[in-house]
Amino acid sequence: MSLDSRTGTHTEVSPEQQAREQELVDRVLRSFDGAPDARLREIMQSAARHLHAFARDVRLTEDEWKLGIHFLTAVGHITDDRRQEFILLSDTLGLSMQTIAINNEAYAHATEATVFGPFFMEDSPAVEQGGDISFGAAGEPCWVEGTVTAVDGSPLPEARIEVWEADEDGFYDVQYDDDRVAARAHLFADDQGRYCFWGITPTPYPIPHDGPVGRMLGAVGRSPMRASHLHFMVTAPGYRRLVTHIFVRGDDLLDRDSVFGVKESLVKDFSRHQVGTPTPDGRALDGRSWSRTRFDIVLAPSECAVAAGGTRSVPAQQTREIPLAAHR
Repeated sequence: MSLDSRTGTHTEVSPEQQAREQELVDRVLRSFDGAPDARLREIMQSAARHLHAFARDVRLTEDEWKLGIHFLTAVGHITDDRRQEFILLSDTLGLSMQTIAINNEAYAHATEATVFGPFFMEDSPAVEQGGDISFGAAGEPCWVEGTVTAVDGSPLPEARIEVWEADEDGFYDVQYDDDRVAARAHLFADDQGRYCFWGITPTPYPIPHDGPVGRMLGAVGRSPMRASHLHFMVTAPGYRRLVTHIFVRGDDLLDRDSVFGVKESLVKDFSRHQVGTPTPDGRALDGRSWSRTRFDIVLAPSECAVAAGGTRSVPAQQTREIPLAAHR
């Protein structure tokens, strides 16, 4: 029994028709038997098997198949070196988060990972402890502090902490046309694993929805809005690279983030402070209110370190190339 997409009802498929369809599936799968790369063969056969199962399950019509092809073609056409619509599609279908879940298995109480997002840039500016990553980006100042430790609680001095976020208007620096660098930087944990910096209070914003992915979300009644968040990428020798966010407790979008990135362990309190309230480092904020949050980061050991029976002796791969895939 299958769902007929034309009528929305389940229909019986005759044994003869099922056999005809299965025979095609079997032929397609056999066509990959000679692939010299066993992993590629596994992936292609599984992809073909599931694609055929999907088409058979919904009884896909030829018109619907054409519409799907047109949609994917549009996704390709709008993608360039500044906008990666395929990543956006993966994000909105939850595939990005599923891939992260598969590749970042739970380890003790290590901090959970979430989506990387499209707005990371290599070579961010460095700031010192207590520095300001905003570099003039619009938004309410936010004091962020915490520690970076191993699962046994030992501090990780010199852990590299990359941070980036949108401004209060919902835009990242790469979405502007003036080559600014703002609301992003990196710093290093001190000898006790501590870190602190000034950023801006995260606010909600929509993912780019002026293209085919946005039209898909509109067609199914979904919002393009992302819950308020601040990005982190943390690396230290011998430890698994952590890519994650922190989210603002009380944000109305926590349960309907458009890319399914929210995890309860990453939802943090952002305390709000009125104009004139003394700041942690004595900084004068020129009559502005500010917020404060704490994020203690726990890194899991790298696979190599685990295999070696330790958590700190084997260098981790920290320099995996990450392509810029900014959406405009």
